[in-house]
Amino acid sequence: MSYKLRLDVFEGPLDLLLYLIKKNDVDIYDIPIAKVTEQYLEYIEMMKMLDLDLVGDFLVMAATLIQIKAKMLLPQDPEPVQEQVDPRDELVRRLQEYQMFKEIADQLKSKETLRQQFFIRQIDPEKTKELKDDAKEIYFETSLFDLITAFTGALRKVQEKGVYQIAKEEYTVEQKIHEILHALLDRMQINLTDLFAKANHKLEIIVTFMAILELIRLKEIVVLQKRSFDEIVVIRNKDNIIPVDHSN
Repeated sequence: MSYKLRLDVFEGPLDLLLYLIKKNDVDIYDIPIAKVTEQYLEYIEMMKMLDLDLVGDFLVMAATLIQIKAKMLLPQDPEPVQEQVDPRDELVRRLQEYQMFKEIADQLKSKETLRQQFFIRQIDPEKTKELKDDAKEIYFETSLFDLITAFTGALRKVQEKGVYQIAKEEYTVEQKIHEILHALLDRMQINLTDLFAKANHKLEIIVTFMAILELIRLKEIVVLQKRSFDEIVVIRNKDNIIPVDHSN
C-alpha cells in the first residue's frame, strides 16, 4: 500500500515499555527483559507494516533493550572485584522518572478539569439529559498500543478462520473512512472488534485499522475504554460534527 499515515505521537518508547509492564503484570524493578523485548519488537513490526512515521524513535529503544538482554545473557564473573551492576538499572531509573512526570501531568490535568467546574455555563435542557445519560458510563481515551493489540488479535483471528478468496478485492483507506462514518450515523458507538469482524481478508483489516488511525488524527472519531486492555469503542467526535442547516 502506498498510503503513508502521519500521526501526532500519542505515546513514545517509554510509554510502550510501561504499557507492556502493566499488561504483563510484572514488577518494574524486575523486568523480564527477554519477554518484554520480544513483545516490544512485535509492536515495532506492526508499526512498520502500517508504515507509521513514528517508528524511528522506537527503534532506538529496541536497540537498548537488545543490548540489555545481551548483557544479561553473559556469564557473571565468578570472582567479582566489585558488586555486579544490573544492566536493567538505568532503564528502570528512566522509567521511574518518566512515570513520575506522567503522574504529575495527570494530576495537573485533573486540577484543570476541576477548576473548569467553577464556571457556570448555560446548558440546553435537552443537552443536560444527554450529558446525564453519558455520565452513566465512564470511559477514557484508548492508547495507540491498545489499538495495535486489538489489531494484532484481529489479524490472528482471520488466519485462524482460514478464509480464502479467489476474486481479488480492492480496499482503500478513503473507502473505509466513508464506511465507518456512515455506520456512526445510525449508531452512537461501535465496538472495534465488530469493525474488524466484518473483514474477511487480512488486507481489509489493515486498511480498516489505518482508516481508524486517520479518523483519530482528523479528530473525526474518538476511541475509548472503560479500563486498560478492555473492549475498545469507537464514537463520533461531537466537537467535530458540522450541524446541517435545514432552513434552506
